Amino acid sequence: VQLQASGGGLVQAGGSLRLSCAASGSIFGNMGWYRQAPGKQRDLVAVITAVGGSTHYAGSVKGRFTISRDNAKNTVYLQMNSLNPEDTAVYYCSAVRVDRKGEPLQTYWGQGTLVTVSS
Repeated sequence: VQLQASGGGLVQAGGSLRLSCAASGSIFGNMGWYRQAPGKQRDLVAVITAVGGSTHYAGSVKGRFTISRDNAKNTVYLQMNSLNPEDTAVYYCSAVRVDRKGEPLQTYWGQGTLVTVSS
């Protein structure tokens, strides 16, 4: 199983970025994004289900970030708008490997991509 994240970078406050994460090697259920700022724990940003595309967001990003996925490509996206310096962090994608019945087996993580928002 591999998760390859991309799309991070440096952006000014108020700007936008789009992260992508391509998963391969298995069947995946929930996919999501987490972030970890320096000296802080890794927190959930957003998650999306495989069937139906239901989403859940952290309160701090609701209305600014949008998570989506392309099941045919096993790829999850995070569109980030109205970025502010508090969004600066390493962003990690996650994917839950499931069996053919959809039962969760194991969570995998991407390598992380740095997002830096300047004021």
